[in-house]
Amino acid sequence: MARTAQTYANHRRLLPPVHFFVIPVLLINVGVEIARLNKYRTPYHVWMVVVTLALLVLGFTARSMALAAQDRTIRLEERLRLAALLPADQRARINDLTPHQLIGIRFASDEEVPALVQRCLAGELRSTDDVKKVVKSWRPDYLRV
Repeated sequence: MARTAQTYANHRRLLPPVHFFVIPVLLINVGVEIARLNKYRTPYHVWMVVVTLALLVLGFTARSMALAAQDRTIRLEERLRLAALLPADQRARINDLTPHQLIGIRFASDEEVPALVQRCLAGELRSTDDVKKVVKSWRPDYLRV
């Protein structure tokens, strides 16, 4: 199956089982349990609301932990990539790049990287989004969490 060319406009990934099933079901469950608590004010129903809130927090926390692990991997991959692509003067400053800048740079083609790194180090591009918006030749990443 051919993949759609990835761009800034379409690169964000939705994980259907999480975004369209798990989170909505957990949110609905919170509402259902709050409605039951309003009807039956017992310690058990208070506890059920607490449990449903805990499950909802667990769902969001699991997703955020997976994204944090992905970001750590991206930072490592990009530092290795930059060490191979950058001239010596820029190579010495790889650790001055923020995690957000490294995450944005991952979408840039090898040819664009030195100029983008220079702009990041100069303070022009601070956030992940700032970097991704100026990438001209998008390097797709289809293996995201």
